[in-house]
Amino acid sequence: MSSLRSPRVKPIPWLLPGEPFPAVAQAWGPTDPAPGLLAAGGALDADSLQRAYRQGIFPWFSTGQPILWWSTDPRMVLHTHEFHLHRSLRKTLARFVRTPGCEIRVDHAFADVIRACSGSERPGQSGTWIVADVMQAYIELHQAGYAHSIETWIDGELAGGLYCVALGQAVFGESMFTRVPDASKIALAALVCFCCVHGIKLIDCQQNTAHLASLGAREIPRADFCAQVARNTSQAAPHWQFDPVYWNALLASKPGL
Repeated sequence: MSSLRSPRVKPIPWLLPGEPFPAVAQAWGPTDPAPGLLAAGGALDADSLQRAYRQGIFPWFSTGQPILWWSTDPRMVLHTHEFHLHRSLRKTLARFVRTPGCEIRVDHAFADVIRACSGSERPGQSGTWIVADVMQAYIELHQAGYAHSIETWIDGELAGGLYCVALGQAVFGESMFTRVPDASKIALAALVCFCCVHGIKLIDCQQNTAHLASLGAREIPRADFCAQVARNTSQAAPHWQFDPVYWNALLASKPGL
């Protein structure tokens, strides 16, 4: 293991392929140039991704950069029972559920979902972190059974969706896209429903954004997050399939604002 050095900050380890990740406590802190940055290099493949997520680590880099590994502190998470189902989204969901031709599919078009996420424009960002190597690595992870897509379909067309990593009962949200207004929110609501039905209490959101906060996500200390990941990854994985009856509990819950 070598390191990337700067005269003003502590060095970042440079990993060789297959080399263990450093402890997350070694990640750059709030006064460093990139809080949460843990290491660079290594390999981007299904095995490395599994090892990373089990330790509360995720990759995030752009074209022209090396593979960068992160573990943010605090960590943005969505407790599934705290999901904010706003009145407008409740109405949208109710209409979606009762409209013929509208359905949620799981893992029907994973590669299409991640490609669509890669091409989605995001406020304040230029380009995408979901570069070709990242797409291939997550497709391999999906083929191994550890990454899933939640898809919103309308009249036989993919209208929006998201993809996530899932290890046991630990779920890590990755990215969303939409081609029809609210289609990505519908997919997120479906993921929340699925998690609630299967006793999954936490969805990792990685980093704090106003959009995630509006949906009920909040920050928790990284140590607490990693402890929960360790427990949840040891639990048996659910069967990743969505049943329309899963909507019932969410739509019957107390209305939001």
